[in-house]
Amino acid sequence: MPFRFVHTADLHLDSPLRSLALKNPELAELVRGATRTALARIVDLCLAEGVDALLIAGDLYDGSQTSMNTALYLAGELRRLEAAGIRVFLIRGNHDSQSTIKKELTLPSNVHLFSGRVKPVLAKALETGREVYIHGVGFDNPHAPDSLLSSFQEPITDAVNIGMLHTSLAGAPGHDPYAPCSVTDLARHGFDYWALGHVHLRQVHSETPLIVMPGMPQGRDINEAGPKTVTLVTVGDDGRFEHREHEIGQAVFERVLVDLSGTQDWRQMLETVGEALSSLRNRSMADHLILRISLKGATPLAWKLRRDPDFLLAELSNLAAGLTGCWIEKIDIECRGIDAGASLSGPDPVEELAALIQSDVLPSHAFRQEAGAMLDELLLQLPRELRESLAGDEKAAGRFAEALALAGSDDVLAHLHGDAGETDR
Repeated sequence: MPFRFVHTADLHLDSPLRSLALKNPELAELVRGATRTALARIVDLCLAEGVDALLIAGDLYDGSQTSMNTALYLAGELRRLEAAGIRVFLIRGNHDSQSTIKKELTLPSNVHLFSGRVKPVLAKALETGREVYIHGVGFDNPHAPDSLLSSFQEPITDAVNIGMLHTSLAGAPGHDPYAPCSVTDLARHGFDYWALGHVHLRQVHSETPLIVMPGMPQGRDINEAGPKTVTLVTVGDDGRFEHREHEIGQAVFERVLVDLSGTQDWRQMLETVGEALSSLRNRSMADHLILRISLKGATPLAWKLRRDPDFLLAELSNLAAGLTGCWIEKIDIECRGIDAGASLSGPDPVEELAALIQSDVLPSHAFRQEAGAMLDELLLQLPRELRESLAGDEKAAGRFAEALALAGSDDVLAHLHGDAGETDR
């Protein structure tokens, strides 16, 4: 009989709501519970496939925010696997190390938690008599600046060796360095499969040996967009590996770009956006699709779109409500107005002001200094993690200040536009 297992990581159970744009209470509650739903679906998959084991390669919890209610929910799901005779192999990641419940929760007997330098665990003997061993290393430290490869024992001769490691590999945008190592280093160690965790984007780094970063099973904001999966792996009696993705996430974040070039009136805009939403919803298998819409293109509606963002959000949310499980998270307006040219009374003064702001005001040294000082004051009011994500260094802060200034000037100009008193849609 083959050895079959599900490989996942980075569940971040009960992760707090990360998107400030989710103003809809029903949608916010849906996202809050989505990580629990992901765990339940992973357990359902294990039961349906009759696997031998579930491998969780770190960050099961989400740091210090985790409560005992999280632990109780987790224990209940693990007991479902225990009742079916399915073993669970677990290592801790950097977020797990910050959790206060990890020392209080008694794990079911089917769970093996690796820590430090430990002996590999026999998981199964194949029909040929060849044995399958799981190796794992995890620590209680949120920081691991050095490679942990030296903590692993050598592969067991004439056996299938599977390693579990929470690592940033050579580094990934948006992820702290953690137990860094190279794919080449992993391959040289001699294991047949590496079950990795930490980076939230799925990637198969190597087929021989098989090195898989499964990604996270449930996204939490627009920066974790796209369908989320786990990996189902089969080790044949001949020792060969087969693997395939299984989509897990209940709620999927997606970006949708809608080109409004040449769109003349409000109704035509709604029809164009509605067609884009319907097309995307029909292609998605997710229970819930949470969208960030970007409107672009040259259109005489540009000023109207910017002038009344709340009304625009209400209109597009109404379109989404007609599509099962479709939600609008945020609308980004990147449209530009169409210069109608000089009239009998001369050029449009708002258009002239817009050109002046673009050419003289925003690029000026004095303005940039003042904008930078205002941004510094604002950033001091934010949590450190948010400051780092918005303006991690001087160049990023400059780009962020420039983007804010540009968006602010567009909003002000929209209210100054000649059609500001128009209410007809």
